[in-house]
Amino acid sequence: MTLPVSQYGSDPTIESSSSAVYWGPVIAGALAASVLTALLMLVGSGLGLTMVSPFSGESASLTTIGISAAIWFVVVQWLSSGVGGYLTGRLRTKWSGIHTDEVYFRDTAHGFLAWAVATLLMLAMASSTASGLLQKGATFAGAAVGTAAGSAAAIGADAADDSNANPVDYFTDMLMRPADPARAAATDTAASNREIGRILIRSAAEGEMTPDDRAYLDRVVAARTGLSEADAKARIDTVLKQAEDAKVKAQQTADEARKGAATAALLGALALFIGAFIAGAAAAVGGRQRDEDESRYGS
Repeated sequence: MTLPVSQYGSDPTIESSSSAVYWGPVIAGALAASVLTALLMLVGSGLGLTMVSPFSGESASLTTIGISAAIWFVVVQWLSSGVGGYLTGRLRTKWSGIHTDEVYFRDTAHGFLAWAVATLLMLAMASSTASGLLQKGATFAGAAVGTAAGSAAAIGADAADDSNANPVDYFTDMLMRPADPARAAATDTAASNREIGRILIRSAAEGEMTPDDRAYLDRVVAARTGLSEADAKARIDTVLKQAEDAKVKAQQTADEARKGAATAALLGALALFIGAFIAGAAAAVGGRQRDEDESRYGS
């Protein structure tokens, strides 16, 4: 059954040879959205810097800064999508002989296309920066994970400089431990430092120190420092407690970073989805106003 010509303004059996997509308005709206996004992001960066201070107690908390940045990103996405979509709708050529529902759909689709092109442009421009940030983030995460081991091995710093370090060295140390650790420690201080460092590093990795390692460490520290055995044990306990605290703090920092990254990703995805909807709706509004103005004032 053929639909009447009067309902749709043209013979529905005849297919138009022209494309329903006008890329000129789409690209114009996308460029406008991209430029507005860049400007607003610069404004956001300036506002964010006002919240940070090198002086203790004068900066906003990391939570406040993160929430503010997330809210600003949502605002930027929605404003730029709205402006880009509206311009796309206003700049497109009037479709003659097209039903109102089809015009609404095409305007919405043009707004979505403008949003998609603008998003691709911003991702392309930010790809190098994002790559650098990811590399720095990975370096920071690796440093945070290694903080506990680094703190535990602080008194054995020479071990970290040993380019010939071997995991088997720890077991070699166990085999070659002298009967009188005080004399051996006094004879070769550097070797003793490396051995202590390997003990502390292994203990940090395992989460506990073996009784044999602890007894040996007590005697070596007492001999090297001149402290009584009780004072040497107290010092070792203090160092191990600091190493454990550093490990827990590193884990907490990594967990907070993970949660922050997950929240930012989800919020960013939500902002993009809503931005696509706003771009389509704004394009429909702009296209309708364009048609109404042309009908009212003529071409």
